[in-house]
Amino acid sequence: MNYRKLGNTDIDVSVIALGGWALAADSSEVTWGKQDERDSLATIDAALDEGINFIDTAEGYSKGASEELIGRALKGRRDRMVVATKAGRKNLAPEKLIQACEGSLRRLQMDMIDLYQLHWADPEVPLEDTLGALSTLRDQGKIRAFGVCNFGPGDLSDLVKTGTDCASNQLAYSLLARAIEYEIQPLCMEHNIGILCYSPLAQGLLTGKFRTADDVPAGRARTRHFSSDRTETRHGESGCETETFRAIEKIRNSCDRLGRPMEEVALAWLLHQPAVTSVLAGARNPEQLRRNTRAAAVRLDKEVLDELAEATEEVKHALGPNADLWMGGDNSRMR
Repeated sequence: MNYRKLGNTDIDVSVIALGGWALAADSSEVTWGKQDERDSLATIDAALDEGINFIDTAEGYSKGASEELIGRALKGRRDRMVVATKAGRKNLAPEKLIQACEGSLRRLQMDMIDLYQLHWADPEVPLEDTLGALSTLRDQGKIRAFGVCNFGPGDLSDLVKTGTDCASNQLAYSLLARAIEYEIQPLCMEHNIGILCYSPLAQGLLTGKFRTADDVPAGRARTRHFSSDRTETRHGESGCETETFRAIEKIRNSCDRLGRPMEEVALAWLLHQPAVTSVLAGARNPEQLRRNTRAAAVRLDKEVLDELAEATEEVKHALGPNADLWMGGDNSRMR
């Protein structure tokens, strides 16, 4: 495993991190479905064995159950894992944010959160108020560092103008979701804000398991890649299904030539991109975890990197600079 500094902090994190959303999924989860807790606990054990020292969750994942599971899993070995969690968009007012942090600490059974993140910006709450609450939490020793998620160029510009240290911006980034390259990634590079990539395999599209858009379960066919005619979408756009699956086929051909699995190459491609600190790869069992981990050792030469970028350029153009994968046009939650 390789490690990188998290933004401008002194925290070393593994380049492959374990995403915690699917670890506590149950039958009510539209996206992931039922999950056996024994598999989840075994996955966290495997992550530690593989050298992963970074796990990401949120108060909103399965209504706090993900945090609770991670807290149980890390009992007695807290020092081996950098733990990141998030406050929801409705909890960014100072008093609510402090309460949300205390709730996460209670569920995690921890005294301190290593990286506390704002899940989405809230235009109704002044950013300075939220930052003041984060400073209070850091002064109290309840958080070690803070980051943001889904901050677009406008919100990110406002943030850096305050001069407040921000360790990271967690963003949807993959070969099939490259909107951050237009404006957000350059801002992160300029201000030493580490990019944490979520949905790096595009919710399974970059594993190669789906050959057509109709093969994708409805709960995963919600992004702007898919037609708004699909039942679970709410973005109101036409989608780019033809372009997406044409790109997947090109990626598949490149991977076949390299003799490597598609998910391994897709994760490795991200680790070669500017400002990327870590890739948050979800796994629901130890074997998935180990497959993801292998990407840390993959080196892709410039010719391959360019070839993969070219394969997905059509999708990048179709989706444009809006980095919100689920909401389009004026409804985008990213400013």
